[in-house]
Amino acid sequence: MKQQGKVYTVSQAVEKARSYCAYQERCHQELRAKLYEWELRTHEVEQVIAAMIEEGFLNEERFAKAFAGGKFRVKHWGRNKIKAELKARKISDYCIKASMAEIDEEVYERVMIKELEKKMKQLRDRNQLVKNMKVSRYLMARGFEAEMVWEYLRKNYT
Repeated sequence: MKQQGKVYTVSQAVEKARSYCAYQERCHQELRAKLYEWELRTHEVEQVIAAMIEEGFLNEERFAKAFAGGKFRVKHWGRNKIKAELKARKISDYCIKASMAEIDEEVYERVMIKELEKKMKQLRDRNQLVKNMKVSRYLMARGFEAEMVWEYLRKNYT
């Protein structure tokens, strides 16, 4: 048996959405899911989203930049993983491109090398080729570009 939740008016939903969006950057999809969770109808959801955009609480480009920067700085995700996650959140290609421009190329390369060196030290394999394969798979799973990973491995671990 489904439990009945509180039914919100559009103005109440706008007020709650302000708090929800002020807490941290949100994308349209996250807010839309939350509004449906609050059991609003489709036209009400679109009204609330429009109000949030108008008031500046919702901005996809700002969200994409904050998301990409945070995932890179904190979790050391590579560009591929960040792009995939932004696409999964239905962020436009323009916003994704803008968010990728926020990641400094030199810093990106240093982070990739730091992650590579850290993983290389953890592995106990004697065969360097096996180690290289494991490290490359690990870094590609974290979203780093294969060409970049293999170029560094060829220069330093062959």
